[in-house]
Amino acid sequence: MNKVLCTIFLGLLGLGLRAQAPLAIIPYPKQVTVQTGTFTFDQNTTVFALSEELQSQQQYLRHSLFQLYGLNFYPGKDKKATIVLKLSGKPGVKGAYQLTVNPLQIVIEAPTGNGVFNGIQSLLQLLRGAGEFKNSLKIPSLLIKDEPLYQWRGFMLDESRHFFGKKKVKALLDWMALYKLNRFHWHLTDEPAWRLAIKKYPMLTLIGGIGTYTDPNEPAQYYSQADVQEIVAYAATRFIEVIPEIDMPGHATAANRAYPAFTGGGSKDHPEFTFNPGKEKTYAYLANILQETQLLFPSNLIHLGGDEVSFGNEKWNADSGITALKQQHGLANNLAVERYFMKRMADSVFAMQGKVAVWDEMVDAGLPVENTVIFWWRHDKPIQLEQALDKGYATVLCPRLPLYFDFVQDKSHQHGRKWDGKFNDLLAVYHFDVAAFTSKPTTTVLGLQANLWTETVQNEQRFDYLVFPRLAALAAAAWTAPAARNDEQFLDQVKIHIDWYKKAGLNFYNPFNPIQTPEPASKRRLPLNYKD
Repeated sequence: MNKVLCTIFLGLLGLGLRAQAPLAIIPYPKQVTVQTGTFTFDQNTTVFALSEELQSQQQYLRHSLFQLYGLNFYPGKDKKATIVLKLSGKPGVKGAYQLTVNPLQIVIEAPTGNGVFNGIQSLLQLLRGAGEFKNSLKIPSLLIKDEPLYQWRGFMLDESRHFFGKKKVKALLDWMALYKLNRFHWHLTDEPAWRLAIKKYPMLTLIGGIGTYTDPNEPAQYYSQADVQEIVAYAATRFIEVIPEIDMPGHATAANRAYPAFTGGGSKDHPEFTFNPGKEKTYAYLANILQETQLLFPSNLIHLGGDEVSFGNEKWNADSGITALKQQHGLANNLAVERYFMKRMADSVFAMQGKVAVWDEMVDAGLPVENTVIFWWRHDKPIQLEQALDKGYATVLCPRLPLYFDFVQDKSHQHGRKWDGKFNDLLAVYHFDVAAFTSKPTTTVLGLQANLWTETVQNEQRFDYLVFPRLAALAAAAWTAPAARNDEQFLDQVKIHIDWYKKAGLNFYNPFNPIQTPEPASKRRLPLNYKD
């Protein structure tokens, strides 16, 4: 089959015709041209980076190949090596790449190192999909030209409610890298526990780190600053930025357990839920925490939360310091106090030349557009998204439907969330399209992310079950334009990836044979009436 006919064939495949063995690459590339011949991958394969800037990518590829096949594929000596990594020297979309495979050589070329890394992931998926390596492995000659739909392709993990540790987080980062996801939003503080060591305030983890959502007496679990630096560096080699979340002024129960002097009280269902905005020392205390946090995270973006404060701020009405604050600054109600608080804490981050991220409740708080990222999560409040876009905020979309992975993925499942009977199955995630939520111009939409809240996720088995294979669908939705997605092709690819999950020992959900992988049970804290 000549080159032209092969291009036509792949185009028809994108329209719905199915191949016997679809390319296993998820997200599926923007342009694929299959050419004549195959490349043979064997023990003599070598890898060479044409510039010093790509040495880490070369090392990553060699290490990945060693993990896959147990062989050391040596560095080549020049551009005649078997696999060549190069910078194109041309401008292009960040993350874009070109992968060329012919019978003699593989070349991955991109405007940036990030793009070269993405090309490496496509090559690794091609190799995984080609079968077992014995003495050699063949992949088809082809030309791929690819670029992402969005620059923010994220995943959020809540480790306050249940803690998973370095090994599991690193494994998650590996899968995120394979799927070209590039933002890890790390929810480290909340009501059940505080998971980030702060040297100035050691009780935050020694006392605040005790417990989980289902067991308040579980011994303290947290990340030391050395742990955080290790994970951030691990992510960086995979071109993943880590964004920490230090939740305020609500969701502060664990912190207030450790340092009760700063509490603003709570409610029956959410005790000691808030920090106290009527005490000047609260702002200094939290600013010190944010200073240590910023030193650990080179992304220079800190998520300050800002959601659901009304669930536990009823004692603000009787607090003399908050009453005085209202009078001094002309704050009409607790909502105005909340916004005042958030502006002051954001100013602490801005003073460090950083930026802040907040949940969509803060879209009316008056935070500066140029230094603030809004996370729209309340799918039932599209007005919050429209206001964020109207005001020009950089916006990340993570609506509960379909991007909360604590929601169940099959109507028969019993241990996760639903919303008016609705849930988030694989194709619901794959079909995500911002146009379904707003008709406003979306030029300030950075991208999307899925959020895994862990009220019902007490162990790795349930973690895997909720994440895989929906992580693949998330990656496709964040990378590929809606018009270019194809259900049949995607599902054929997922069947291949499920074999990879098996080999990795993951306890994944199998949408093609649900009985084969039954839903892991989850301990329930009754009543199951948790807040996000």
